[in-house]
Amino acid sequence: MVRTSVARVLAVGLATALAASGCTRSGAPGDPDAAGRGSPHAGASPHTPDSVPPHTPDSVPPHTPSSAPPHTPANASPEPATMRATPTAKPAAPPVDARRITARLDAFLKRRPGPVTAMVKDLDTGRTYRYHPRQRLITASTAKVQILMALLLKTPWAKLSDATRHDADIMIRHSDNEAADRLWTRIGGAPGFTKAGRRLGLKHTQGVAGDCLDLYCWGITRTSAEDQIRLMAALDSPRSPLAAADRDQVKRLMTKVIPEQRWGVSAAACAGEETALKNGWLKRVSTKKWAVVSVGLIAGRYAVAVLTEGSAEAHHGIATVEGVARRIMSGFRTC
Repeated sequence: MVRTSVARVLAVGLATALAASGCTRSGAPGDPDAAGRGSPHAGASPHTPDSVPPHTPDSVPPHTPSSAPPHTPANASPEPATMRATPTAKPAAPPVDARRITARLDAFLKRRPGPVTAMVKDLDTGRTYRYHPRQRLITASTAKVQILMALLLKTPWAKLSDATRHDADIMIRHSDNEAADRLWTRIGGAPGFTKAGRRLGLKHTQGVAGDCLDLYCWGITRTSAEDQIRLMAALDSPRSPLAAADRDQVKRLMTKVIPEQRWGVSAAACAGEETALKNGWLKRVSTKKWAVVSVGLIAGRYAVAVLTEGSAEAHHGIATVEGVARRIMSGFRTC
């Protein structure tokens, strides 16, 4: 198959340049935007439309030391009961006020165009919030996390070649599209992507077959916020089909995304909290509007997913994603 590379970069204000590129779809039935890949960022290679915007699937509870009492010599007097240390129960996390969060989001999004769906889950307590959970939007480059997890379900990181490891690295950290294409082929394309998703617990996400001109069609995969949370939770759960070492490797790459791509759900982290994330952005051919998406883990505890479409500019979509993430997370805890 002959695939023609198309890429162009246009400067847009936002600390770095934002670019828009449109492609003519070929071979992916059912979506007029199958070939639309947008590139809004300076410093990205021409073939990495998703290396843009500046600014930018249960976690294990912390270790609790044993509460066994110290050794008492045989001839020592027993310690009075009143002097014994009594373990203090950790206070329960406050419930999430879903109505309040929804009201804040509705007010924030009232003048922002396009559909939005989002979800946050506290992996320690199970507290959950969902916004427009029935909405299905495209993944853009966040699909690259599932591509890597699908690869590791087939071959553990320790057995991958150096070249394949390099592709995995630049696909996640730099959002390199050509590396994603090579790994998409290795996992068996759309069928392999979908099969891996089912193993990881996803219910609403199915790979798109075909060739979108200079790229395969992973970027127009439709998904739900809940599936993206399932994917993030699978990175921390000991019940995940992924081995612990491979889960850690995926998270390591997600915590080392290049600085200009560290926008998104990271905006909702408190000072000192580590965020493992992957962002995506794509300009749709049919509407000329941007889809901007961010998914990740904050402090290894909060799984966060925000998906948007309909922004006139990529940086507008980034602001929407970050505003949504902050407003939801403020309902879970204060910094």
